[in-house]
Amino acid sequence: MAEQQMPDICDYEGSNYRVDFWEGKGRDYEDRVERIAIRRLLPPAGDCLLDVGAGYGRYTSLFEGYRQVVLLDYSLSQLEFARQRYGDDGFLYVAANVYRMPFVPGIFDAVTMIRVLHHMQEPIQAISSVRQVMRQQGVFLLEFANKRNLKAIVRRLLGRQAWSPFNRDPVEFVKLNYDFHPQYVREALINANFKPGRALTVSHFRLGLLKRLVPTGILVALDSLFQFTGALWQLTPSVFVRNEAVEADEARPEGAFWRCPACGSLDLKQEGETMLCQGCHARWGKVNGVYNFKEPLSG
Repeated sequence: MAEQQMPDICDYEGSNYRVDFWEGKGRDYEDRVERIAIRRLLPPAGDCLLDVGAGYGRYTSLFEGYRQVVLLDYSLSQLEFARQRYGDDGFLYVAANVYRMPFVPGIFDAVTMIRVLHHMQEPIQAISSVRQVMRQQGVFLLEFANKRNLKAIVRRLLGRQAWSPFNRDPVEFVKLNYDFHPQYVREALINANFKPGRALTVSHFRLGLLKRLVPTGILVALDSLFQFTGALWQLTPSVFVRNEAVEADEARPEGAFWRCPACGSLDLKQEGETMLCQGCHARWGKVNGVYNFKEPLSG
């Protein structure tokens, strides 16, 4: 049987995402309101947390209550920057494909996935992959780009937008950039054995004119109040949802942590700076302190 083709990956390798998009780029408002939502929805402490699409570690300081934090991204260079900033004490840095994560089932009691789903060509598959590595009753904090936001609705009514914000199918407005209908995301979560819970609407005032005219602190304070409308409706460009992992976990060997993304074997042996899969004999390396599960060194 032919191997199933993997979805395309949005790769930030070698990019200046940190300085080109965030630092000094007028996005303090977005950064601050997203941090408020994370603090409200994510348990403040726990055992093992996975940050999917961690990039350069913009949110990592919020996870200090966890014994072990794993930063996963497809970009080695982004993770290398995060490691320079946070070091190795309590942190692991893993370059890997979200569709085939190199972890045993049921290892994480908390997972965050923020500003990541909108790059997923196969979002349902990505959400299912997250559930596989989570413990039962673990918390999955998901942020998604909301297709049914107020700006999109107005543009549609004015005839300035071809796609309908009320259609449940995802819309790809730029290559590997998607917006999702809230109901589509909810159904994907339920089908992946998550129980959707509290939702917060975020970035109510993500308009350039408003951010220029109104002090950032005032916009943040207002957004903080309006986030609670997520329980009633979702009309903002960004929505955060806290989800509980339900149903039983897949069995795993005692003490195991890694899973071979090539063959799925749970038997990986550490050999210096490399790991050898005892199942398919693929050898995985470590680059500048970052575990590299994107491509094997051999095998």
